[in-house]
Amino acid sequence: MTKVHPNVASSSAAAAAAVAVAPAAAAAAREEKGEAVSLTVWRRSLLFNGKGFTVFDCKGNLVYRVEINAGGSPREVVLMDADGHGLLTIRRKKLSFSDEWLIYDGDMAASPSAAPAPKRFTARRHVSLRPTRSLAHLSPARAPACADDGTAAAPSCRYDVEGSYAGRCLDVFASAVSGGGQRRRVAAMCQKEAAVGPDVFRLVVEPGFDPALAMAVVILLDQMHGS
Repeated sequence: MTKVHPNVASSSAAAAAAVAVAPAAAAAAREEKGEAVSLTVWRRSLLFNGKGFTVFDCKGNLVYRVEINAGGSPREVVLMDADGHGLLTIRRKKLSFSDEWLIYDGDMAASPSAAPAPKRFTARRHVSLRPTRSLAHLSPARAPACADDGTAAAPSCRYDVEGSYAGRCLDVFASAVSGGGQRRRVAAMCQKEAAVGPDVFRLVVEPGFDPALAMAVVILLDQMHGS
């Protein structure tokens, strides 16, 4: 069997002690070189019999973790770094007429008494009676901030996801909220070269796009379309 986790032992204790590359630092270094970030995503938790995701960089170091309690689809999922610190919270919106999710900064459950974490995106599953490649759409939840000189900053981006999650073949495209300009591909999911099954795949993130947000898109698609 192909080794999915080259630098991480299978036990949870060893996983907690694994030496990991900080995602932000690694992404920044590659962005300076104009290189895409290639991640290996394992649709499995490092915890015994757990559900979730384990993500490694191109050197086999643990980068991101998602731990989901067994027993149904959770309404809230936290994307953590290798040390278990919450980066993003993906929460399914209650009392919504459509399938809608919200993405927040940090871990919403870590300090419930504190002020709510900033909301970054609203995500919706694409619904159509016709065959389509569209899977989901992410819209910014906050208005664009102003620059230091008082002028309006560049418009925020919205993201469209197209392809097949079941086939582990899809693209994430960015476009300006205003609708002007061409859209560009910022991330892509594809199958691993080795035949390791659908639970192990590659996530390629282009320079300038946050790898953590790209992984949040994967979590969203698993919530929307995963079996």
